[in-house]
Amino acid sequence: MKAALPFRAVIPGLALSIGVACVALLFERAEILATGKPWLEALVIAILLGAVIRTVWTPSRAFTPGIDCAAKTILELAIAIMGATVSFGAIAVAGLPLIASIVGIVIAAIAMSFLIGCLLGLPGKMALLVACGNAICGNSAIAAVAPVIDAESDDVATSIAFTAVLGIGVVIAIPIIAVWLHLSAAASGVLAGLTVYAVPQVIAAAGPMGAAAVQIGTLVKLVRVLMLGPVVAGLSLLFARRKARHEPPRSRHSILTLMPPFILAFLALATVNSFGLLPRALAAPAHGMSGYLTIFAMAGLGLGVDLRSVSAAGPRAIFTVTISLLALGGMAFMTLRLIGLA
Repeated sequence: MKAALPFRAVIPGLALSIGVACVALLFERAEILATGKPWLEALVIAILLGAVIRTVWTPSRAFTPGIDCAAKTILELAIAIMGATVSFGAIAVAGLPLIASIVGIVIAAIAMSFLIGCLLGLPGKMALLVACGNAICGNSAIAAVAPVIDAESDDVATSIAFTAVLGIGVVIAIPIIAVWLHLSAAASGVLAGLTVYAVPQVIAAAGPMGAAAVQIGTLVKLVRVLMLGPVVAGLSLLFARRKARHEPPRSRHSILTLMPPFILAFLALATVNSFGLLPRALAAPAHGMSGYLTIFAMAGLGLGVDLRSVSAAGPRAIFTVTISLLALGGMAFMTLRLIGLA
């Protein structure tokens, strides 16, 4: 077991990561003031800005412990706190046919996107990051899955960058597609909820179709987000068992020992919140804290990435995300037909 680093050893890197995160938040605020919406979220800006800094300037070794702490420990803390914002009760509201469709689409989209990425020559872990981001909730899913599969910083940065950019295109395309296909407000909302990455983006995409589209789109998206917990937990067990096979035999493992503590904390907080045992007054602060910590962590992650190495995977990542998005859209439209909305 590694000895814990003294706090002063992580101060330089943490301070640099916080500085990058603050600049990213200012950029996002400027976007909102200029256009009324954040086309690039602070999370994406933080990782891109950090990567640009790392590409033009290599921090000394004094920064390394703090940058690593931001990219790993802070990220795991953010994911754990995210559990306090999840309520499994939202599943019951959507109805069994739609819930089954969402679960099926998420599983199929992960498998299909992963296969597409591998066929196009992406490294296995990057293909899995893109697949989970595409199928569940974009940047947040990539950030949650990365520590579980021990993904490289370059793979995470590439996945987030290209997923975020193409995600904006989906927000713009959904209202156009809805009009072209003569979809009802309910169908438009379901389509947005099944294909758009982030909840705010669902609202932006479904907004032109009216309040009903926004409501059902948000509900579908929230159920889709809830799949993050089971998917991350499943991947955690899978990778832990694979790792255990290559290690000397030890004492018998259980689910509790195979699953990282931050995933257990996520599931515990989600369960407590679902049973109404968590005060509602804590939900909003928990959501805000998780968001800020994730931006902080992405800044640290970006500071460990050299864009010159990321650029090599660029075309393959773009093709993977694009084809995966088209496949997800096709599955979403088939779902509309199956549940009688199109």
